[in-house]
Amino acid sequence: MAVITISREFASLGEETAHTLAELTGYEVADKALIESKLKELGLETQKFQRFDERNPGFWASLSQQRDEYLHYLTEVVYALATQNKCIIVGRGANAILRGVVHVVSIRLIGTKSTRVERVRKLQNLDARHAMQIIESSDHERGGFYKYFFGVNWSDPAEYDLTINTDRCDPMHAAASIKAFCEAIVTPEKEAAGVAKAADLLLGAQIVTEISYHKKIPVHFLEAVVEHGVVVLHGVANTHAAVDSAVAAANLVPGVKHVESAIQLVQEFTVIP
Repeated sequence: MAVITISREFASLGEETAHTLAELTGYEVADKALIESKLKELGLETQKFQRFDERNPGFWASLSQQRDEYLHYLTEVVYALATQNKCIIVGRGANAILRGVVHVVSIRLIGTKSTRVERVRKLQNLDARHAMQIIESSDHERGGFYKYFFGVNWSDPAEYDLTINTDRCDPMHAAASIKAFCEAIVTPEKEAAGVAKAADLLLGAQIVTEISYHKKIPVHFLEAVVEHGVVVLHGVANTHAAVDSAVAAANLVPGVKHVESAIQLVQEFTVIP
């Protein structure tokens, strides 16, 4: 069993392949609707994830606190999905978020522009010029999303384990190829190690949620590094009270065994809004 992430160009049969793959494997599809529902459960306002979801935020929006909040909660949702295993995550930068988690298989679906234009033209009853505009706009948005949120080149094949050109490949054959590929490379040992790593990453995200978003303790650039329930907090604070409060809050998160602080204390530190 594995976690499969699917990155896709517009009109490259990404969603169709994901759902066909789910039928072949019994995996759950985590698409836009499911991920948005989980973001709502965590308390993220609808307008915040609609503003950033697979969009190029532009320079100033990419520096906003709303952007950081969206990225944090999206990351927490993806980590949670990875701990469940048997999941197909469509888009949302999941391959970048889960980089290094060994039971994750990253897939990219592509197609030539001529093929994709023809698909859009037939599906939406458009002329070729308008179909091309839709494709180029979508590619620009998704590329910008990866660049500004994760600092990676969306189209770089090195970011993926397998790339499939769907010009001559329908969703069934693409799904069958992905299934066979996953079965060949994800061993039981990798699955166990990957699930354990995802659990540590999820716990780290939950600790940051508790400290920064629920209790609003002023520790800046907070990161919680977790290994088998042992937590090391990193960040910057300007009072001992903030550090102590962060450690106390982390200790109360279910699953935490021990907390150490590596938070730097800088008396004159301030954040420019």
